[in-house]
Amino acid sequence: ETIAENDSASLLDMGDGVLLLEFHSKMNAFDADIFAVMQTAIERLHGSATGLVIGNEGPAFCAGANILVMAIAAQSGQWDEIETMIKSGQDAFMALRTAPKPVVTAPFNYALGGGAEVCMASDRIVAHAETYMGLVEVGIGVIPGWGGTKEMVRRNISPHMHATNVNPTPYLRQVFETVGFAKVAESAAQARDLGFLAPADRIVMNKRHLLAEAKQTVLTMADAGYTPPTVTGNVYAAGRDVLASVRVEIYSLHAGGFISEHDAKVAGKLGSILTGGELSEPAWMDEQYFLDLEREAFLSLVAEPKTQERIWHFLQNGKPLRN
Repeated sequence: ETIAENDSASLLDMGDGVLLLEFHSKMNAFDADIFAVMQTAIERLHGSATGLVIGNEGPAFCAGANILVMAIAAQSGQWDEIETMIKSGQDAFMALRTAPKPVVTAPFNYALGGGAEVCMASDRIVAHAETYMGLVEVGIGVIPGWGGTKEMVRRNISPHMHATNVNPTPYLRQVFETVGFAKVAESAAQARDLGFLAPADRIVMNKRHLLAEAKQTVLTMADAGYTPPTVTGNVYAAGRDVLASVRVEIYSLHAGGFISEHDAKVAGKLGSILTGGELSEPAWMDEQYFLDLEREAFLSLVAEPKTQERIWHFLQNGKPLRN
């Protein structure tokens, strides 16, 4: 039974009160239409639905965001429109994350950029073994702006920092390299190693069983008495001393000719988000604080001519420009 539908997405009933949000846009990339149907799904999660699966049976789970729309907006200086695109994506993913019912994503094949971010916003990822997952935004001169940068800190740096006298630098470096070099996992197992999948996330060998397994995961979580996660005071910000050492590292990469000046600029913005900005000392911050840092960084980078060159080059050639 179809509950809602447009050109890019459908909301279906899987039975047992579980809904399925299915993408069917070009390359299953995020656009305004997908967010419209997602909004309906979120409303149902606040109503009688048992939970939500985000998945589909297309060629790939989700190849990211529709960057053509963004490229055109940037070219004509429509910064408010771009800010709205980022903010509405952040808000939608946070609404999934804080919804009173479980949300499970079922990625397979490509789950890139926004496709990885929606997975990390969900309560559980039930991934096909052959999933290529990565935050690839730096390849076009921006940073992950729909919560992906925040999630990497929350999932991969924060858990280590509850103990006393732990140095965050090794964990920070790993995240910095994963996002900063736009690493794409070549399997779900590698996605776990890179920190996109959490220990509780599941890997399914048979793709035919993926949606059924995801549905079962929703039901199991609902039966166990689901409560949404805390999103306040739960993300570790290392502060400006650690940021200073990140900047030194970026400087030496640039000085050594390993990265371009624009790469260094993008990396600097990334490092600033990963450490929680210019805080005078380490602190536990709200998720929203990190989302605001993401949005600021994204907007300042998308206004850069070299970022715009990268975006158009990628749209025309399908591969990153090194400028």
